[in-house]
Amino acid sequence: MSKENLLIVADSDRDADMRYAVGMFVPDPFIYLRLDGRAQVIVSDLEVDRARKQAQRCRVVSLNRCLEQLRRSGIAQPGLHHVIHAVVRARRIRRLLVPHQFPLGLARDLRKLGVKVKVRPGSFFPERETKTPEEVKKLSAALMMAEVGLAEGIQALKQCKIGRRGRLLYRNIPLTAEKLRAIVDTAVCQAGGLPANTIVAGGRQGCDPHERGYGLLRANEPIIIDVFPRSQKTGYHGDITRTVVRGKASESIRKLYHTVERGQELAFAELRHGVSGRRVHEKVQEFFAQQGYTTGKADGRMQGFFHGIGHGLGLELHESPRVSAVSRDTLRAGHVVTVEPGLYYWNLGGGVRLEDVALVTANGARNLTKFEKVLEV
Repeated sequence: MSKENLLIVADSDRDADMRYAVGMFVPDPFIYLRLDGRAQVIVSDLEVDRARKQAQRCRVVSLNRCLEQLRRSGIAQPGLHHVIHAVVRARRIRRLLVPHQFPLGLARDLRKLGVKVKVRPGSFFPERETKTPEEVKKLSAALMMAEVGLAEGIQALKQCKIGRRGRLLYRNIPLTAEKLRAIVDTAVCQAGGLPANTIVAGGRQGCDPHERGYGLLRANEPIIIDVFPRSQKTGYHGDITRTVVRGKASESIRKLYHTVERGQELAFAELRHGVSGRRVHEKVQEFFAQQGYTTGKADGRMQGFFHGIGHGLGLELHESPRVSAVSRDTLRAGHVVTVEPGLYYWNLGGGVRLEDVALVTANGARNLTKFEKVLEV
């Protein structure tokens, strides 16, 4: 462990570095310090007992007690900066490394008290990139939550009847993207996940990879379902995408689907320790071009394969390393990344994306995703 002196002030519900440091959810900002290699948290009395049970790697200090001591010392209205200053002054420490997202106002107040804060270059906890076996289990559990939601969504599509003008009827009511998303999200919640912005994009809506989807869903059109929940227990994320057609896919969509499927297989074959993330992306991009699927603007909109192959997955949905055209990352054993090639063409009536999660190993990659791939349902 590095002996650098570290400081984070954030809540661990939203800040992944804080969550990684303490291993527990706290909804309000609190203080984390790692001084001379030893970690401590300064939390309100509301959180002290829970922190002593859950933040087992940290010494737990009462914020209320610290504030009272400062008042007795003559500071009428002590703040977090006074608490931090008192702790580091007692250890004769004058310089702390903080993350990029550290509050500017707090940094200014600390500097006024003589405590220098400097942004730590690169990742605040570089070790977060390489997942331990325990973290892989947590990611796999979160991925299972995503698969449960996806399964419920596809089952609902299978139960649909095809009505006039291709409308999908679920329990005799026209099925919308909003309704299908609710079905997926409800199942995710019941499995212990917290869904956020689940994508259900039918037809040409799927040509925008981050379009959540809206309105009526129709038969014989591709529907992209992208589910990426966060485990309510651990904070780790799952991520899965499937493209399905209720009914019969057109020949052009069928060909698009199988090309994306082959592109994903190619990406998996390239993933291994020591490989450039950019090179993995380029291999798939080259393959798509060889199959006649070019990337660029057409009629004012992007088409083809215009996003990265994947991204790191962990306490954040999108984290290092990246597997994309602009990636500078080298993959290492223990990295967990998504593998999600896609092709999108307005003139073909939609897009296709398939996404699994890979654990990079010394000799290749292990697919953590168990869910089947079927185009027509």
